[in-house]
Amino acid sequence: MEALLDNIRSAFNVGSMFRTADGTGLRHMHLCGLTPPPTHPRVSKTALGAENTVPWSEHPNAVDRAYELQSRGMRLWALEVVAGSIPLPEIRQQLPGPPIILVVGSEVAGVDPAILEICDQKIWIPMLGFKRTLNVAIAFGIAAYWLRFGGN
Repeated sequence: MEALLDNIRSAFNVGSMFRTADGTGLRHMHLCGLTPPPTHPRVSKTALGAENTVPWSEHPNAVDRAYELQSRGMRLWALEVVAGSIPLPEIRQQLPGPPIILVVGSEVAGVDPAILEICDQKIWIPMLGFKRTLNVAIAFGIAAYWLRFGGN
């Protein structure tokens, strides 16, 4: 499994995602658009060394990178609350198969609509409270662990 971070503005969130990526054994982090790289001091402050254990690359255009990854046989799964999204606990049977790229987007704008159009799957985390979403780094952690360990 790999991840594509689409315009994640907060360096602290990116650092947290690197720690999660390390903990779940993600193979690569594709940092797109405005997403700050591990060379940013706030990323490394939060990542606590995980930025040195998880391979990463920078890409100015997330849509182009998404197309490229998909053309290499990877499945794009966006973490986004949109029509047609499947609740995370219901995707267990779909986990086997080609590698998954977990796509997460900006907390304000979400995943780029052009990426959502080409995604193989859209997933969301069920919420019981008033709020419909979590902090992007927390949501990324829940989804990454669920996808890695199949909800077990």
